[in-house]
Amino acid sequence: MALMVYGIKNCDSMKKAFLWLDTEGITYTFVDFKKQVPNEIQIINWLRGIGDSLVNTKGRSYRQLPSEVKELFNGARRIKAIVAEPTLIKRPLLVNGTAMTVGFHPERWIQVPNLLT
Repeated sequence: MALMVYGIKNCDSMKKAFLWLDTEGITYTFVDFKKQVPNEIQIINWLRGIGDSLVNTKGRSYRQLPSEVKELFNGARRIKAIVAEPTLIKRPLLVNGTAMTVGFHPERWIQVPNLLT
């Protein structure tokens, strides 16, 4: 597999991630959520691999969700909300097969087996 980096190009965390990956000479493919929206199957796989930390609950996109959505933010409701607004996903999202993580944490990235290879 190959490293996929998901996010939004102009996000500050993404800019730091690009700089770190490029400086380390790590090859990756970037997928911009604004140009290529993830599908339900991808989101289900990411939730299985990452869990609840996939969603940035401190971000503006989450804060702007209606209260009734946030109160029951699980299952199909959560998946549909993420498909409708992929900026709910914490950035960057790094995926290499079943190895995955979110957030700008290079010290954690290097510890995830098979993530950066």
